[in-house]
Amino acid sequence: MAKLKKTLEEKGDIFSPEDFLEEEQLIAQTAELFIKNDVLPQMDSLENKNYEVAKNLFKKSGELGLLAIDVPEDYGGFALGKKLSGLIAEKIGYGGAFSVSYNIHVGVGTSPYVYFGSEAQKQKYLPQLISGDWIGAYALTEAGAGSDALSPKTRAIYNSKSDSWIINGEKQWITNAHIANVFVVFCQTNDGMTAFIVEKNTAGVSIGAEEEKMGIHGSSTATLILEDVVVPSANILGEKGNGHQVAMNILNLARLKLAFSNIGTAKQAFNFSLSYAKERQQFDRALVEFTLIQEKLAEMVTSIYASESAAYRTADMIDQAPTDEGITSLKAFAMECAINKVRCSEMLGHVTDEAVQIHGGYGYMRDYDVERLYRDARISRIFEGTNEINRLTIAKNLLHKHSSKGITINTPTPLHRDRNSQFIELGKELLSLSLEAVSNARIDINREQQYARLLANIITELYTMEATYMRTLKLQHRKQNQKWKDLATDIICEQCFQYLKQQTISLISAAILDEKERFVAFANIENYQIPLYSNLLLKKRQLAQILIDQPKLLK
Repeated sequence: MAKLKKTLEEKGDIFSPEDFLEEEQLIAQTAELFIKNDVLPQMDSLENKNYEVAKNLFKKSGELGLLAIDVPEDYGGFALGKKLSGLIAEKIGYGGAFSVSYNIHVGVGTSPYVYFGSEAQKQKYLPQLISGDWIGAYALTEAGAGSDALSPKTRAIYNSKSDSWIINGEKQWITNAHIANVFVVFCQTNDGMTAFIVEKNTAGVSIGAEEEKMGIHGSSTATLILEDVVVPSANILGEKGNGHQVAMNILNLARLKLAFSNIGTAKQAFNFSLSYAKERQQFDRALVEFTLIQEKLAEMVTSIYASESAAYRTADMIDQAPTDEGITSLKAFAMECAINKVRCSEMLGHVTDEAVQIHGGYGYMRDYDVERLYRDARISRIFEGTNEINRLTIAKNLLHKHSSKGITINTPTPLHRDRNSQFIELGKELLSLSLEAVSNARIDINREQQYARLLANIITELYTMEATYMRTLKLQHRKQNQKWKDLATDIICEQCFQYLKQQTISLISAAILDEKERFVAFANIENYQIPLYSNLLLKKRQLAQILIDQPKLLK
């Protein structure tokens, strides 16, 4: 592992999944086999709330080293970075609701100790968490504090005589509630919100009934009840009154990890759909021979390819950033993590919806896995911050960057300006116009949230199309390019540009009140030298045919 870590640190170019080393791929293969051999055969037991099965799967994943990727070596981990932990999360994403339990454990259930724990807390909890002997959970949400998570009613009162805290309150919708051994609990104190470590066997801790959810039936979700729970001051995680820093920085990482898991599940849904469409016969022809089905398959795979490109780019940016025990990078990439959370969760919603549609009536039946994938996918747009909250985060960070030092998006310039690079450059101009319009109009996006939505959509599309272009361009320069990736990139860049142009027009129409100024702004947009739009219908058909002929390309 030490040799692999050194090699990873020496790599300097823009990262994409094609850059993973053979040893990294072997680790990913371990995760794949774990899902195939251990998780999927027990899916029915998990869906029926068999807690012992879930606990045993955590122990097995701990034995395989799958819980230690992000943890420093001093505490038994491998410290292999966000890219490899992202790849593992992607592979675990094939494991249905277990992937939710896994992500909570290795993410918000473990990361708070890594980034904010004292030395004693790290020594005590991290070895148990990465072994799978203990399972972690994160208790932030309350009945009256969902999206407004930084205003908890759960209170911790200090007892100076015993140097301890008495906690009372309830935390709602806690993932892993019935199987967790330790919780990170956020409480209001006289000094502000504070994070506490609360072990499940502490007197006064109890767990409510399992929630009856739409999906992710295989992960435990219940209320954490805290009645006169006494914890020592040594169990404060981070600084007293600084719980909001713990909560928000850890959520940044959780959003990126969720994005990777969504990518894995989307690939699973796509592959189910492709296999079914090749086998299913209607009107004496396989479904894949119909151009509408080919279009669906092409749009599914381009959306996955774009999301994958953006997520791995972000993980690499975090890995490459100078850090103060990693905390600095968590703050600096709040926007990028939110972009990936929004993009990947909505991509997954689209892909699973189309998977059900391709399966037709069978897709609506519980005998087919896509029915479960469709239900499970819906939560990804809600937890780790709703997509509305994440769009506000994106827009606020975008405007802050714009006002302080401007937005810099570095696109490698090819020897000649190809169509895709032109779409990206024009997209940057549209982003600049949008930012100037909002800034000049002095719009408060906290109140006028529609502008935040539009700004977030614009930067998300631009960030995604650029990441995709950079990835494919690199592969072309290395002569590693595959025809399907070239086609996917062409489709992504052209469609993303068309979408962000439409979003820019909507924003300017509302932000610029003076008709003459608005006319000038629209005239400037119409004067852009936009590349001639191509026949995307044909490109999608060509892309689909390649994937039909070579079904194992997307993995």
